[in-house]
Amino acid sequence: MARIFSALLLSLLLLLQSYTVCGAPPQPRGTLCRTKPTDLVFIIDSSRSVRPHEFEKIKVFVSRVIEGLDVGPNSTRVGLINYASAVKSEFSLKTYHTKAGLLQAVRRIEPLSTGTMTGLAIQFAISRAFSDSEGGRVRSPNFNKFPSRTAFEESVVSDLCATGDHDCEQICVSTPGAYKCACKEGFTLNNDGKTCSACSGGLGSALDLVFLIDGSKSVRPENFELVKKFINQIVDSLEVSDKQAQVGLVQYSSSVRQEFPLGQFKNKKDIKAAVKKMSYMEKGTMTGQALKYLVDSSFASINGARPGVPKVGIVFTDGRSQDYITDAAKKAKDSGFRMFAVGVGNAVEDELREIASEPVAEHYFYTADFRTISKIGKKLQMKICVEEDPCECKSIVKFQTKVEDLINSLQQKLEALAKRIEALENKII
Repeated sequence: MARIFSALLLSLLLLLQSYTVCGAPPQPRGTLCRTKPTDLVFIIDSSRSVRPHEFEKIKVFVSRVIEGLDVGPNSTRVGLINYASAVKSEFSLKTYHTKAGLLQAVRRIEPLSTGTMTGLAIQFAISRAFSDSEGGRVRSPNFNKFPSRTAFEESVVSDLCATGDHDCEQICVSTPGAYKCACKEGFTLNNDGKTCSACSGGLGSALDLVFLIDGSKSVRPENFELVKKFINQIVDSLEVSDKQAQVGLVQYSSSVRQEFPLGQFKNKKDIKAAVKKMSYMEKGTMTGQALKYLVDSSFASINGARPGVPKVGIVFTDGRSQDYITDAAKKAKDSGFRMFAVGVGNAVEDELREIASEPVAEHYFYTADFRTISKIGKKLQMKICVEEDPCECKSIVKFQTKVEDLINSLQQKLEALAKRIEALENKII
């Protein structure tokens, strides 16, 4: 709830600053505030700690502020920045010149539901939101911009790495008012410019992957179809064969049902067809029971699991478990299984963290809306891989360097010995 208040407070401060220019106290709702021409940009927090119903309250507040403004190309222009781990410009100062257009745009805004990069959002507002290309107008005595740039803001955006307002997985390299990401030795930066990978064979390596899917009644039939697409999105990125990736699928609600075991289907086409045919169970949410099944049965050799091949489990849920999950979640990780937890809607963050492997931040995902789970699917495609030990690779390089040094040293000694022998031969002659 603190998040919603902070977001509302920011919007409220902007509004109060604008009203002060009017030279009059705040007007009743529906009364237009006749200000100097003003560029007003809302910066709203839609991180995952802001729950869907709270985000709706923020949208209502923003709409009420807009209703009280004198909107037009030559009066007040309004823009809106939505931020979490990333910053999204929902609409710029030049996008809408009517109150109706603005209100419709606010109603369409969806939460981003990730981290909280406030400094990054402020930097975006300063450097871009008020620019000419975004519809900003030149400052003059008869014209206002809100929020205005202040020395406090300078300190916030001067070193985003130091303030923690970045989403680099390993190393943040600070630049003036911005940052770039880097990786530790033995890792490479992924295409997203944020995460790092030490994959040897990527998604083409041998892998036993089992999906554990929540089919409880709270999911609802239309969303269950989106979950199927999510599964097949990940399957599309795998190299399926006897020697590479095998896929299994388990659905659970009040009970657990194995849809198909590891290795039953030998190619992507057959796996995807089986996923599409999966029927919706409905009923309760026994996540603990499902995790126990995953540990005891899904990764057993009798169900197609291969000895010595990495085991990966992807748990998908939309709500609080109705049974105890701690023991089964711990056993899965203690058994060496790499566990990813994906939560949607009313999923409980503490439960997702308990299921996820270490480092937890890299193995659990949450979104408020089923329609955005494809974004999580893209992230999982990058993370589901067989990791090599970068320390092992580093040790090999060190050993090779040491051997080369010894050979060079021996060669120098042999050359010196050859010269001494040659000198002795010359003396004898």
